[in-house]
Amino acid sequence: MASLIVRNIDDNIAHALKARASQHGISAEAEHRRILQQVLITRPEKKSFLEVLSQIPNVGEDADFERVQDKTTAKVFD
Repeated sequence: MASLIVRNIDDNIAHALKARASQHGISAEAEHRRILQQVLITRPEKKSFLEVLSQIPNVGEDADFERVQDKTTAKVFD
């Protein structure tokens, strides 16, 4: 396994990492590995455009959404 050294980290980031590690009951180094794993490796499965389209719910027919022109409110201004 490879080793990774990160230098010149802002103190606020280092403290936040240690606090987060403490909340999870693990070392800062283990939390660092966990964050890198989540961000770089564990990604949601990408769906194809067709899959996304097939998941759109049917909300009615096109005719249900036709615009009705109300002629009584249409006014022409000079």
